[in-house]
Amino acid sequence: MVACGLSYNSLEGPKRSTGIIFGGVGAGGGKGRRSVLVRAEGINPEIRKSEEEVVDSVIVTELSKPLTAYCRCWRSGTFPLCDGSHVKHNKSTGDNVGPLLLKRQ
Repeated sequence: MVACGLSYNSLEGPKRSTGIIFGGVGAGGGKGRRSVLVRAEGINPEIRKSEEEVVDSVIVTELSKPLTAYCRCWRSGTFPLCDGSHVKHNKSTGDNVGPLLLKRQ
């Protein structure tokens, strides 16, 4: 059994995560069954933990849309745009990560 995996924190870069990979060779010499178990864990260990959800807004003069939300939880199906996946992530891990909002001035 080998523990491995990576998680990514946008402020600190990649770091080790909890993941366990099971594998082996079957009796006939073929490949054994492999499965991966990954435990959900928070992305934001210490930044503004007193806030329910960390959302930063930046005002930009040259944007095509009046408001664009960018993902910071790395779980969005429309990455790099936010699709609200952080809400489920925050509930399951107790984290408080939220999107980066770019607003047109």
